[in-house]
Amino acid sequence: MSSRPALIDGFGRRLSYVRLSVTDRCDLRCTYCMSEHQTFLPRKDLLSFEEMERLSLFLIDSGVERLRITGGEPLVRKGVLEFITRLGEQVHEGRLKELTLTTNGTLLEGAAPVLAEAGVKRINVSCDSLNPEVYRRITRGGDLGKVLAGIEAAQGEGIHIKLNVVALAEDNRAEIPDIIRFAHKRGMDVSLIETMPLGDEISGREAQFVSLKDVLSSLRSFWQVEGVSDTTGGPARYYRIAETGGKLGLITPLSHNFCDTCNRVRITCTGQLYMCLGQDDHVDLRAALREDATNGGLEAALAQALAHKPKAHDFFIAEAGLAQPERPHAPARTMSLTGG
Repeated sequence: MSSRPALIDGFGRRLSYVRLSVTDRCDLRCTYCMSEHQTFLPRKDLLSFEEMERLSLFLIDSGVERLRITGGEPLVRKGVLEFITRLGEQVHEGRLKELTLTTNGTLLEGAAPVLAEAGVKRINVSCDSLNPEVYRRITRGGDLGKVLAGIEAAQGEGIHIKLNVVALAEDNRAEIPDIIRFAHKRGMDVSLIETMPLGDEISGREAQFVSLKDVLSSLRSFWQVEGVSDTTGGPARYYRIAETGGKLGLITPLSHNFCDTCNRVRITCTGQLYMCLGQDDHVDLRAALREDATNGGLEAALAQALAHKPKAHDFFIAEAGLAQPERPHAPARTMSLTGG
């Protein structure tokens, strides 16, 4: 389907999946993701939707099969549904295998019909608690009811939902089995995620860290949890829970490196292409888009990116009282800027 050679990195991994952030802004302030008084980028620094569409079409022509729209919270940016609708044309024409979205769900109820019409069949919804008070505390003011209404609306449109849950020692670890039961009863998969060391200004992260190896051991004390061979080439390792009948994914950037089959890159809302979530190396696609009306600049930038995509990341959170090993410093940028 592609009109250009496949994108292959230095370790023989084919790049087929791109996460494209459309904004660094969000209507929530999750404690592990943002500071309470986050400073956002000026509009002029962001790629326009026209630039994002040109970039997306270039990537599709280069063999990218899956695009995930992310943020910040992607649905807060004005015009994003029209942009997704235009990308959906590539899905309907068979040039793009999958168009997906990661959202916090607060604006999903109204957006669901448009997303379904655009060919979006799967959405990841971030939801770290089913207790309204706990959810409000984690998100610094979020309304759980809006999220649940959004999930119901999306499922009503035939969209499959997966819950993304960041495991937090002080906030939701004890609630994880209940979240899994809730999701599986309603036909949703669940991915548990370890906290990631992104953003220097986010304090208290060390106290919140939970190893998902320990969570899995706890779940296996009362459920039959067996590994399955399902893979997306992404970070999750998948399991099936016999008692609930549902699937569980574990994303373990700290306790277990997940890089061996990585087939993805992230593009920020400013057009910076990060070859690895846990590395600072990046390539400026915004300059390539704005300084070269042809695609020559994009081709050169992508070639540079593929040559420098690392074999693995170096995420690390220090344990209290322990000396830090000699590892590269964790990226200072936040997840909201990088693109979830």
